[in-house]
Amino acid sequence: MADNSGGNATDDLAGLDFAAVSPVEFARIVKGLSAKQLTEFMHGEIRTRVLGEVFGRMREQFRPEAAGQLRALIRWKITGESDEVYETSIAAGTCTVRAGRSDAEPRTTLVMGDADFLKLVSGNGNPVTMFMMRKLRIVGDVGLASGLTRYFDIPKA
Repeated sequence: MADNSGGNATDDLAGLDFAAVSPVEFARIVKGLSAKQLTEFMHGEIRTRVLGEVFGRMREQFRPEAAGQLRALIRWKITGESDEVYETSIAAGTCTVRAGRSDAEPRTTLVMGDADFLKLVSGNGNPVTMFMMRKLRIVGDVGLASGLTRYFDIPKA
């Protein structure tokens, strides 16, 4: 599936049932695609399904023991063919996720394009490097943003 020779890899992705793809398998798929292929893939209904599945899994991949007493609202703004906003709320050892922007003030906001988001959440992108290369913009608590990965089980491909 990691064929970099043309559109075949993205065609294969379009047919996937993302609910049935394990986090490790998803990480492997993302690792095998270029940023250009990931961006081309993330359009329309497929983009909606992928973002929904990724954010839907955050509750399952949350590590309450690592978060301890952390209370924070994290806003994710994914840019691409349109801006999609999700919010992750961490409090009392739980993680809740909602689509859309609330009226609450986030402690930190992460802004990135589709390909960089997929790389980050699949363990294929280093958040510090992405920030330094301006592929990831952070508004608010940079310290919280830099440590977010420790609060989730992120697969490695």
